[in-house]
Amino acid sequence: MKNFNILLSTAVVLALSSCGMNNNGAQNSTDAANSSATEVVDSTAEKGLFAKISMKDTVKLGELVELKFTVYNNADTAQHFCKWHTPFEPFISKYLDVKSESGEEVNYKGAMAKRVMPPPASSYMAVNSKDSVSTTVDLLKGYDLTKPAKYTITYVGQNMSGLIVKDSISFVYAK
Repeated sequence: MKNFNILLSTAVVLALSSCGMNNNGAQNSTDAANSSATEVVDSTAEKGLFAKISMKDTVKLGELVELKFTVYNNADTAQHFCKWHTPFEPFISKYLDVKSESGEEVNYKGAMAKRVMPPPASSYMAVNSKDSVSTTVDLLKGYDLTKPAKYTITYVGQNMSGLIVKDSISFVYAK
């Protein structure tokens, strides 16, 4: 029993110490490619990376429901962000909350990938100084949008990508 208590205590200490990994946010862009997702959030906020989402105000049933995702870099040097949980990769994670005006959440129907942590260097994208990169995604490929209604979209992938989108957007899905 004594050995079990020692083993249990050691496991708890190891688990807690791994949660306290270096998170100082003062990494350079080379180090960012090798950092954990939590560290990326802190470092990108300091470096001037942020994102915006946009789309048409009204989309008719049968049309593509295209969301534009743009990442901006206000820093004086090129910066990197993790493309996981963003539209820069196919729908393999739920990084958007899509809700109707009544508050009903639209079901995510895309894949849910397991990830190797920390993200490998190939999972990062560069944005040049004072520049931006954009991509467009059809929400019908990842979300079960079938009913005409007004919807609000909120980006929730910031814990993985490190990108902050301050504002939600709304659109009407009409007949």
